[in-house]
Amino acid sequence: MYHSQATKHGVIRLGLSIVILAAGQGTRMRSELPKVLQLLAGKPLLAHVLACSRALAADDVCVVYGHGGEAVPAAFAGQDIRWALQAEQLGTGHAVQQAMPDMPAASQILILAGDVPLLRATTLQQLIDQTAVDEMAILTVDMEDPTGYGRIIRDDDSVRSIVEQKDASEEQAEIVEINTGVMLCPGASLKAWLLNLENNNSQGEYYLTDIIAMAVADGVRVHGIKANSSVEVMGINDKKQLAEAERAMQARLVDELMAEGVGFADPARVDIRGTLKCGKDVFIDVNAIFEGEVELGDGTKIESNNLIRDSKLGAGTLVHSNCHIEGATTGSDCELGPFARLRPGAALADNVKIGNFVEIKKSTIADGSKVNHLAYIGDAEIGKGVNVGAGTITCNYDGANKHKTSIGDNASIGANVNLVAPVTVGEGATIGAGSTISKSAPAGELTVERAKQTTIPGWKRPIKKDAK
Repeated sequence: MYHSQATKHGVIRLGLSIVILAAGQGTRMRSELPKVLQLLAGKPLLAHVLACSRALAADDVCVVYGHGGEAVPAAFAGQDIRWALQAEQLGTGHAVQQAMPDMPAASQILILAGDVPLLRATTLQQLIDQTAVDEMAILTVDMEDPTGYGRIIRDDDSVRSIVEQKDASEEQAEIVEINTGVMLCPGASLKAWLLNLENNNSQGEYYLTDIIAMAVADGVRVHGIKANSSVEVMGINDKKQLAEAERAMQARLVDELMAEGVGFADPARVDIRGTLKCGKDVFIDVNAIFEGEVELGDGTKIESNNLIRDSKLGAGTLVHSNCHIEGATTGSDCELGPFARLRPGAALADNVKIGNFVEIKKSTIADGSKVNHLAYIGDAEIGKGVNVGAGTITCNYDGANKHKTSIGDNASIGANVNLVAPVTVGEGATIGAGSTISKSAPAGELTVERAKQTTIPGWKRPIKKDAK
């Protein structure tokens, strides 16, 4: 933050305020969801802009909202944001006017758009560092095809005006430097300029870009500072642009992880829809999707076609292909899958193996235990060194309530066993294959529960009736 600091220009800097324009309807999205709440890498567009803003440590962040009503503020409830309602959509200048009444004293006011989510904080910091508090700056960019954008008209290093496409001369239309909509303005001057905006145009709107002519008339220098790429400043107006931004964001996230030492079989075939934290020597194969908050320990290997959501996997864990993991934790050196499902509350200790077509829900499994094949473990507590046979089910639901299954250390559960909760299997106990256990099984003993095998003479298998 800036608090009464003298700058290199010799001017006292009171503070930085940020205004984010997020009131647009976004009709081209063809969605009931407000445009700034459309998801990019698992987060609303506006969330990315807010994260960029917070990195600048501004004294005040105000979001101007309109379309979607309270849905936009509700999506960010509890966050330190000042909200301003633009009830009528009367242009960008009108939108900024809505943020002014409660604006604290600020040397500089940075204006951003809620639908420009790829903007980097380093770019905005450059804009701030190169602009004195009594000057103005516009973030610009060169585009291969500038059609439809306002052209930047320069006088040496200063911007003189922005000419819209429809008003550009043939010579001006050849200019490739365009306005991105990002502005940094001197606080006191901006308030005065906004009061003088007029809407005598074909749209009947108050255009924020009109303040540039006012700045020039007042002798205020207007810097035009270029962004490094057009991708960084791209606005999102429809689903096609949203998809393009998604690929750009995914490439950025994967590049950042590779710079930290994470290995990818194909960086273009991974999606991170949230936050992914990785230790050393992590390897991720193709078609892996990470959602929410995910943490992978040192040496973790994720094979192809896995979805991992809000989970933490310990060091050395191997996830075979085609697993679905949500709200789970593992210790070190676990092995999961292929085709395993870990549901919320699955908590595995070290060296646990969960095999193919096994589902674990709200259960703890201690060191070295194995559930290798075709099993359902729900609402259970499994001790150390336990082997759970193929086809085993913890019958945890009685039709109204869930009940707990407890299995002691070093127990062995045979194939096709039903454990009818609430039930306890003692330490070192063995349960014979095909048993349905509804009473506690004592420690160290073999427990078998099977009906007597019977053959019914003369029984005939039903046959299909002829269709009439």
